[in-house]
Amino acid sequence: MNYTIKKAGLEDLNETAELFNLYRVFYRQESDVEKGKIFLKERFLNNESDLFLAIADGKAVGFVQLYKLFHYTRLQKQWLLSDLFVHPDYRGKGISVGLINRSKQWCEETNACGLMLETEKTNDIGNTLYPRCGFEYDGHHNYYHWWKEIRS
Repeated sequence: MNYTIKKAGLEDLNETAELFNLYRVFYRQESDVEKGKIFLKERFLNNESDLFLAIADGKAVGFVQLYKLFHYTRLQKQWLLSDLFVHPDYRGKGISVGLINRSKQWCEETNACGLMLETEKTNDIGNTLYPRCGFEYDGHHNYYHWWKEIRS
C-alpha cells in the first residue's frame, strides 16, 4: 500500500479530529468529534504534542501523537507515544509500523533518548505490534493513576 507520513498542523485539524474520535471510541469513550477537535487544537496551538498523520488515497488514515517527557536516569528528553491509531479499513498494511518508525525518527531529529508507551492489557493488536517494533516490556514498574474528582 502506498502512503505517506506528514507532521500534522492546525490545517489538518478536521481530518485529525475525525480519526481521534474513532480512536477514543475504540477505547470505549463516547463519540464527540467537536470536543476532540477542541482538545487537539489546544495541543497544536500550545505546542504540547507532535502529531504525525498517515495519508493514503488522498486522506488521513492513521496518526500517532507524541508528548515530551524527560527521563530521570538518562537525563534526556524522551517521547511518550500516547496515541496510535489506524482506521480499520487500512489496518494490516504496515501503516502502524510506519508511524512508529516515524516516531523513532522524530527521536533522532529532536535528540531524544527514546520512546515510552503504555497500552491496555486487552489490546491484543498493540501488545503484539510493539515488541515486533523493538519495544521491550517493562515488568519492573507499576503504573498508577490519580484522578481529581470531577464536579458538575
